[in-house]
Amino acid sequence: MAKPVHIGLLGLGTVGSGVVRILQENRASILERAGRPLELRRILVRDLHKKRAVSVSPDLLTTSPADLLDDPEIEVIVEVMGGVEPARQYLAEALRRRKHVVTANKELIAKEGHPLLDLATRSGVFFLFEASVAGGIPIVKALRDSLAANRISQLMGIINGTTNYILTRMARDGSSFEEALREAQARGYAEADPSSDVDGYDAAYKLVILASLAFGTRVPVERVYIEGIRSVTPVDIAYARELGYVVKLLAIGKDLGESVQLRVHPTLIPQEHPLAAVSDVYNAVFIEGNAVGQLMFYGRGAGDLPTGSAVVADLIEVARHLERGPVIPACSCYTQKPLLPMGKVTSQFYLRMEVLDKPGVLARIAGAFGEAEVSLASVIQKGRGIQPVTLVFVTHEVAEENLRRALDQIRRLPCVHAIKNVIRVEGERP
Repeated sequence: MAKPVHIGLLGLGTVGSGVVRILQENRASILERAGRPLELRRILVRDLHKKRAVSVSPDLLTTSPADLLDDPEIEVIVEVMGGVEPARQYLAEALRRRKHVVTANKELIAKEGHPLLDLATRSGVFFLFEASVAGGIPIVKALRDSLAANRISQLMGIINGTTNYILTRMARDGSSFEEALREAQARGYAEADPSSDVDGYDAAYKLVILASLAFGTRVPVERVYIEGIRSVTPVDIAYARELGYVVKLLAIGKDLGESVQLRVHPTLIPQEHPLAAVSDVYNAVFIEGNAVGQLMFYGRGAGDLPTGSAVVADLIEVARHLERGPVIPACSCYTQKPLLPMGKVTSQFYLRMEVLDKPGVLARIAGAFGEAEVSLASVIQKGRGIQPVTLVFVTHEVAEENLRRALDQIRRLPCVHAIKNVIRVEGERP
């Protein structure tokens, strides 16, 4: 039998347990595909006596990272701890010691990935991170390899299962955000502190990774526009449905040639769009390339086995190359295009406001839009005879700075009680 590839595993939580389970249950097929057995040699944990989701020999467990980093027999370090530190420190040391690295850590890749990728290139080792975005969906490899001949013009993704589950429950049941969040937490889809998910940060980390691969540029995550779903209400979802849209938290990236735009926010998309049918905790990434046209990747975006599947796929790739040839470049991020300011980004907008029901109100609001060069695609008025009434607008495509200028003027009109919500719209209805 070929010499085993010895692996050091950092972390034995949800994803780590999935990795162990796949290595145990699929051992024979993995050997056929990798050409060499994949064997766990040491596993770093915080507590040696904690009850585990998988059965492993106690001899494999350690609380000392040195037991993995100092072991010359360990060729690959797999990191599934999460967070930036101490994971960054451990992986940097592993790369300096010419150990290959596989990670599922999207926050680490988004914030500190490029220095680690550069270090991997200098050391001549793999740094693979398929599991960092969209769980078991093979989107990283597709962008890096399968679509390498394309110029990717844009990508849009539902890449956070927690928020997609919440918005799905709100749409199906009329639940409030708070009710849907409590249900997501009860089912284990949301953390006790859901901020990273519902405020859009998790999706932003993943968007930065996808954009670096799709557009070949490095963008600091702190410069990405991020807006979460806390402000979305069942009322907005109902109006969106009436207008022919659904509401999703989208991660959007567009390559404009000289610049790129990256943004995460709630979005109305047409009911006919492929992403509109992605529900519950599922993820999907919609891509447009100049050669392949439109593609969509769909599947489970989180969980022990889907994410573990992506980790083990990276391990198989490492094993295949250890005996056969040179390591491929860790990253194709060869430029640093500027990020288009949000004020210059163009989009359609959904607007919901409460106004007095009397003659001339709509004309004054339309006048404010006109002065800011905002044209309207549709208007809905509900609640005649009841003060205040609701007005809902969908604009034609307009620069965000123009819309903000119009809204500043509209807020000052005595006939306007409140602007209740503003949500961007992507994709023209057929």
